[in-house]
Amino acid sequence: MTVNFDPGQEPPEGPFASVAEAATEMDVLDIADGLFRSYAADLTRLREKIEAGDPGDLKESGNLVRSLREATKMVLEERGKVDKLRKDAAGQVGAGALDLVAARDEIGRRLACLRRTGGG
Repeated sequence: MTVNFDPGQEPPEGPFASVAEAATEMDVLDIADGLFRSYAADLTRLREKIEAGDPGDLKESGNLVRSLREATKMVLEERGKVDKLRKDAAGQVGAGALDLVAARDEIGRRLACLRRTGGG
């Protein structure tokens, strides 16, 4: 007996998900990391100007620090929301114990159905 499975159009989920999804997630983290490094470089440049005696950039550095703090807070909040949504969508996968008795009963029930229909 040959059994063919059609994987369908949807990508696999769970432990069978492709590495591409993890790579996409890492790309987002890399982008965020790059932005934070860029902001840090701007802050360092402004600090050096202020230390050199140019107080004109003091207001700009304050605004940059405030914007960076708000952006960081927003990114962390959104990341938490995404993680919560993923957990909610996945349900209780892996959270409970494996019920072998229920699995055995379900297999027995399915085999009985197959026997009744003449398939086994």
